[in-house]
Amino acid sequence: MRLRNWVGDVVLALPMLQRLAAAGFELQLVGKGWARDLLAGEGWPVHALPRTTRERVALLRRLRAEARGSRGGDRGPIDALCLPDSFSSALEFRLAGLRALGHAWEGRGWLLTRAVPRRRGLHEGEVYWRLGDALLGQVLPPPGLVHLRTTAAQQQAARELLAAHGIAPGFVVVCPFSGGTWNGQEKNWPGFADFVAGALPGLGWPVLVLPGPGAEEAVARERFASALLLPGVGLGVYAALLRDAALMISNDTGPGHLAAAVGTPLLSVLGPSDPTLWRPWGERVQVLGGHGRWPAADEVLQAAAALLAPAPPAAAPPTPAQPMPR
Repeated sequence: MRLRNWVGDVVLALPMLQRLAAAGFELQLVGKGWARDLLAGEGWPVHALPRTTRERVALLRRLRAEARGSRGGDRGPIDALCLPDSFSSALEFRLAGLRALGHAWEGRGWLLTRAVPRRRGLHEGEVYWRLGDALLGQVLPPPGLVHLRTTAAQQQAARELLAAHGIAPGFVVVCPFSGGTWNGQEKNWPGFADFVAGALPGLGWPVLVLPGPGAEEAVARERFASALLLPGVGLGVYAALLRDAALMISNDTGPGHLAAAVGTPLLSVLGPSDPTLWRPWGERVQVLGGHGRWPAADEVLQAAAALLAPAPPAAAPPTPAQPMPR
C-alpha cells in the first residue's frame, strides 16, 4: 500500500488501514520516512519511499515477490492499494506488476486494475474509508474519530522530555506552521505570533512549540521565543506528548490531526481551508474560521479559555538524569 505524502493524510487514512488489518490483510506500507515513526504503535511494516522511480519499482517488485511467496502463490484480483492520486504512483504499481486499486484521477485509470471514482465534497478521511469499502466489497459508515496508538518507548521518551524541562501534564501546545497551501493561499494564521506572545500567556498555562527541522525551527526561534521550544521531536513522541496536553491550537496541518487522533482538545484555526473536507476527525475538535475567514484573536482566546478552565497545573520537578538540549 502506498501512503500519501502528508502527515494529516496518513492520520486520516488510519481508520481504513485499521479496518483492513482487522479484516485479515497483512499490510506492507510504503511512504515517507517519518511514516514509520508515526505508525510504530500499529506494528505494521513501513518501508521508506525511495527517491527515484527505478528504486520505487524495485521495492514494489520485491514486496510483491515476498508477499506471493508467503501466501504460497498468487491470490486475489487486487494486491495493492494506491492512496495518492498521482499518475506516477499508479504507473509505479503497474511497472512493478501489482494489481492496484485506486482513484480514477489524472487520466491514470488504465494503469490501475480497478479505478474507482473520487467523490467530491466528502471529507478526506471518508475518501480513504470508501477505498476500503471498494476493496472489501462492503459499505460501512465511517467512524467518528481516529485512534492513533503510540509505543511504550515513545510514551517514555515524551515523559522524560517534559520532566527534563519541568513541565507537568497539562500544558498548551501551539503549531503555527503548515505545509502546502489551499488553492494557492497560505494556511498559516497571520495573527499567530502576536497571539502567542501577547494574549495566550495571560491564561497562565505553559506554552510549547515543537517545530520541525530547518525553516520551522528558525521561524520558531524568531517569532515564538516566548514559548518553550522543543525542536527535533519525532512524530511518535510528538503524539505521545500530546496525550498529556490540556489543549492544542493549530493551523490546518498534520500535528492538528495528531492531536485529534490521540484525544487532545484541539482548536483548529483555519483560513482558506474548507473544514467540511479537512477538519481533524475527533470528538474534542473545535474549528474556528475557514471558508476564507480567519478568526479574530479574541475569538481564539475566548475558546481557549473555555477549554482550559479550571486553573493550570503546577510545574513538575526537573529530571536532571535525562538532560534534553533545546
